[in-house]
Amino acid sequence: MRNLIFILGDQLSHNIASLKNADRDCDRVLMVEVMDEATYVGHHKKKIAFLFSAMRHFAEELKSDGWNVGYIKLNDPGNTASFTGELKRACERHCPERIIAVEAGEYRVKAAMENWQEETGVRVKILEDDRFLCSQKEFQSWADGRKSLRMEYFYREMRKKTGFLMDGEEPAGGKWNFDAENRKPAKAELSLPRPRRMRVDDITRDVLDLVRDNFAENFGDLEPFWFAVTREKAEAALDAFIREGLPSFGDFQDAMLEGEKFLYHSVLSLYINAGLLDPHDVCRRVERAYLDGDAPINAAEGFVRQIIGWREYVRGIYWLNAPNYVDQNYFGAERPLPEFYWTGETRMNCVRASVAQTKEEAYAHHIQRLMVTGNFAMLAGVDPQAVHEWYLGVYADAFEWVEAPNTFGMSQFADGGLLASKPYAASGNYINKMSNYCEGCEYDVKKKTGEGACPFNPLYWDFLVRNRNKLKNNRRLSRAYSTWDRMDSKRQKEYRDSANRILDRL
Repeated sequence: MRNLIFILGDQLSHNIASLKNADRDCDRVLMVEVMDEATYVGHHKKKIAFLFSAMRHFAEELKSDGWNVGYIKLNDPGNTASFTGELKRACERHCPERIIAVEAGEYRVKAAMENWQEETGVRVKILEDDRFLCSQKEFQSWADGRKSLRMEYFYREMRKKTGFLMDGEEPAGGKWNFDAENRKPAKAELSLPRPRRMRVDDITRDVLDLVRDNFAENFGDLEPFWFAVTREKAEAALDAFIREGLPSFGDFQDAMLEGEKFLYHSVLSLYINAGLLDPHDVCRRVERAYLDGDAPINAAEGFVRQIIGWREYVRGIYWLNAPNYVDQNYFGAERPLPEFYWTGETRMNCVRASVAQTKEEAYAHHIQRLMVTGNFAMLAGVDPQAVHEWYLGVYADAFEWVEAPNTFGMSQFADGGLLASKPYAASGNYINKMSNYCEGCEYDVKKKTGEGACPFNPLYWDFLVRNRNKLKNNRRLSRAYSTWDRMDSKRQKEYRDSANRILDRL
């Protein structure tokens, strides 16, 4: 055998670089389910089921396409529980001349890859993951010498590079960014689409049994399981979103509505991040919907920005600062993650709804993550490492390269402003403005302090005050600090005392 081609669980793309120049007659593909990957954080049951089922379906597709595929299941006899162990066993079985793999998306896997040649005694070739628009080297070149690494500047470069939503040298619609038009609160009477729910086949049924038997204590509901686990079904989900969700996606992408888990969101990120959907193709099809008059510019631009702007940008930030990025703790926060992040048992309706949805679906949209669960954790001074491990485990689309910058940079400001220009701290007023969660809450969002006050209100001011030495020079917070300074000392004390009582109860 010439080459052993090792494919990871987030590389389920038929155009993956390791297959492009491979030979079906001489090379062999290896895919493995290993306990190390299933347990390095406490993954949601649905996340494990999604990835294992998608891997098994992808392996079957490769076999049907003429590839010689070796697939190791989690409970197969002799499974060593690690990538390296399974590679060593495969090399002993097949004696390949070379191991070929595409670069890993997470630093810990990259570090393991660097030892494969020594561990196996076989030459190893690691290929660049060309499914991304911007290579790690290209991002580093963009970042070199810049005082500020703001995503907006990077995004404009990606627009020019790809030509997406461009009118010659100018952006379509006359603006690069239509975010100001994408902040409408949702109303209960909206006619909302639903993500496509896929039927469970025999392969997925076997995986569900596997997860039920091996991960019974993990967080989250395993069923109903409805994720797409093949490229064909993921394409069907994309078609449905473009037809039904995209036209209103822009207007309501920051909105939250009780009882509505998905609103106009695509729920495609897990398919893109696992490789079932090609991000370039997704953007092309969204652009076509705009050009055909089937979606407004604010919707198309907002969606494309999430992929060629934000997705590519956070990957660049991650690798630019790996491996130490996940060790940052700018505010020195040390509080343990509250138990209600696992149980949902809290009187705060917004947090309860977001956690319950996460438990049920392994999904919550970006504003629920950023401005509800993330905002509360930051205001309360929760250790960002604990928040990181929670987000990495509970969401089906979470891989460290995309999740860590969103947590340490955007959500918790633990990187001290490398990624975000200010902490995304907010009182209950923001949640009340962008949702109807407050209507059914036991706390009063209009009450600022004392018993029955929305906890976000005193925690917001307490967060700003206790971190003033680190934030006082942030121009975007000058108005907030001026407001605090104008308060009389009695009012200030009421805020701090209320916050302390809340934190004591945590």
